[in-house]
Amino acid sequence: MDEERELIEISGSVEAVIYKNEENGYTVLRLRNENDESVTVVGTIPYAAPGETLYATGSWSTHSVHGRQFKAEFAQRLMPTDESAIYQYLASGVIHGIGPATASLIVQRFGSKSLDVLETQPERLAEIKGVSLSKAKQISKSFCQQAGVRRLMEFVCSFELRPILAVRMYKVYGDKALELLRENPYLLASTHIGGSFYEADRLALDMGLDESNRSRVNAAALFELRHNLGNGHCFIPREKLRAVTAELIRVEPELVDESLEELLENGQLIQEEIAGLQACYLPELYEAETDTAERLAAMNRRSYRVTVDLDRFLAELEERQGIRYANLQRQTLSLVLEHQAVVITGGPGTGKTTSIRAILALLDKLGVDALLTAPTGRAAKRMTELTGREAATVHRLLGAKFDEDGERVVFTKGEDDKLDCGAVILDECSMVDLPLMDALLKALPQDCRLILVGDADQLPSVGPGNVFSAVIRSGVLPTVRLTEIFRQNEGSRIVRNAHMINKGEHPDFSENTGDFFRLKRMQAGTTVDTIVELCATRLPAKMKIPPEEIQVLTPTRKGDLGTVSLNKRLQEALNPPAKEKKEKVFGDAVFRKGDRVMQIRNNYDILWRNESNTAAGLGIYNGDIGRILQIDLAEEQLTVDFDGRIAQYGFDALLELEHAWAMTVHKAQGSEYRAVILALGGGAPMLLTRDVLYTAVTRAKELLILVGDDSVADRMVDNFRPSKRYCALRLRLRRLCGLA
Repeated sequence: MDEERELIEISGSVEAVIYKNEENGYTVLRLRNENDESVTVVGTIPYAAPGETLYATGSWSTHSVHGRQFKAEFAQRLMPTDESAIYQYLASGVIHGIGPATASLIVQRFGSKSLDVLETQPERLAEIKGVSLSKAKQISKSFCQQAGVRRLMEFVCSFELRPILAVRMYKVYGDKALELLRENPYLLASTHIGGSFYEADRLALDMGLDESNRSRVNAAALFELRHNLGNGHCFIPREKLRAVTAELIRVEPELVDESLEELLENGQLIQEEIAGLQACYLPELYEAETDTAERLAAMNRRSYRVTVDLDRFLAELEERQGIRYANLQRQTLSLVLEHQAVVITGGPGTGKTTSIRAILALLDKLGVDALLTAPTGRAAKRMTELTGREAATVHRLLGAKFDEDGERVVFTKGEDDKLDCGAVILDECSMVDLPLMDALLKALPQDCRLILVGDADQLPSVGPGNVFSAVIRSGVLPTVRLTEIFRQNEGSRIVRNAHMINKGEHPDFSENTGDFFRLKRMQAGTTVDTIVELCATRLPAKMKIPPEEIQVLTPTRKGDLGTVSLNKRLQEALNPPAKEKKEKVFGDAVFRKGDRVMQIRNNYDILWRNESNTAAGLGIYNGDIGRILQIDLAEEQLTVDFDGRIAQYGFDALLELEHAWAMTVHKAQGSEYRAVILALGGGAPMLLTRDVLYTAVTRAKELLILVGDDSVADRMVDNFRPSKRYCALRLRLRRLCGLA
């Protein structure tokens, strides 16, 4: 067994920063030590800059490539005090607005007091030629912010936590961040900071909190409820919540019971009996579920007098459009005419889009203004293309933004400011979670029609609830299930195989023709090679499908056939490095000009403008796909074009982006691509399911290619796991409508 390494301390002045990783604070730097030797130091030393004095505790090691280096376990830094070191620090570019020339002028003017001037007398910087008063204030703000971030980072890193958590804490709470974190370490585990409960709990315990402290048990119970929202649950039965919380923090279940009673008493938890279970809700989810049920039930009770001769209208519409509407589509129009809320569901090729067009024509006839919406940007764009009417995401329609604390999403449209319309058509409804449906219903005028459209057999929403399925299964709202495959889609093997998969039948692999192909590859390496070849050469050359119209899908993020690995290989092939392409290393990823990227969380504060700079707006949303236009290393920002919406990201916001040549099936839901390549390989059974395969196949518009072990597709069909979520919307609807 290796002997325990003896920790030693070295100190000196930072000469140069060779590499820094903003995500985890890992830094490689050159240090001029007390013996006037230049040594390499590596470790978590966020925001290190030349000119600083560094005290590092660690041990020496020999790297196979880079040679002898000092691995710092802990590091303490002091700001430079002599003029030469201060110049070195300022000239390094560590403070926005100061380069070598300005640094020289500042040190010449203020000498060893330069940093004090930056912090406490910023207006004096305007004494420097070329520095205006406004620029002086910006420089001071950058310096003070960095000092605050550094103090917070040093606190976080002293407990061996990720430095990026400090960056986010400071971004949300500013100068109060350190004080608030000392008061409540569990802030780290909040959704807007993104730390895990385990990180927050470790910090709390290391700061001296007792394991059985009531605030710790409360935080653990609330964490379990919030964590399970991501698993689709709206509530957790009390007995289960009690057990998982006790297991999470290793305390006696009786302590959890006491905490649950306290949380109920102070309103942080709501408990109600649901189907024999004591259901524990977060208050906001309880309100969303009860409110959604009450509003939909009220809509179900309203009806309209028929003022249109439907048969005559349809005859005129069919003549004008040159098509013949099927009986179920005609029934849909009859329901829309008479009822306030109607549901339309069906698989691919069954005429959902044609029905939407007919509904729009009918609403025009009635003089009813209709708004079109969908849960994702790509789904809204597709809706616009197919109907010729402008569609918006639900978030944009409702004016989503962060509240003043930056902690939660609020909507400008709602009870006090309703949408100005007579009807809303919501497409891809299976993707809509309970809080978003509640927000939309709140914003509808009292007499507004609501048409819910989607494929109930696709994957449910990522967020809590299974709204579309629950509404259909409740039997409350008038529902049309489109089943007939129309003639123009009868020859499509994509459509045919999708319906076979949905029925539990194995896809037809007997022929490789038409729009559905399979390329059998039994090894992960050859599967990846084939996928890269298809994207880079075969499909562009033989099928005239450019790489930007090809989407690689996979059930998983991890492994050789996961998104992380596939994106690295596809980036090498489709956007290799070149002199004219600037790039930014961030964590394990390299962002390069020309890369295809995806926004991976809703950000309501990003300002975007259109290409001609004649329009602007706020918000880039989870799942939006874009292309990197440019990278400005000096200004530390990256510019992305999201289908004509140009947005800029500071390097500290790159956690919100990931490469998107390959994406998970879940992320692709609501989108449609000219060509889809589906990677088939090993994975967790919970990911290799029938609805994942069905959703992947139905993303392809013109061409679908399955690459890999096709027996995996058969196993996915056989692995039918209906989504089981703790949600009471169906039951509440039936109760309110007298059906239960």
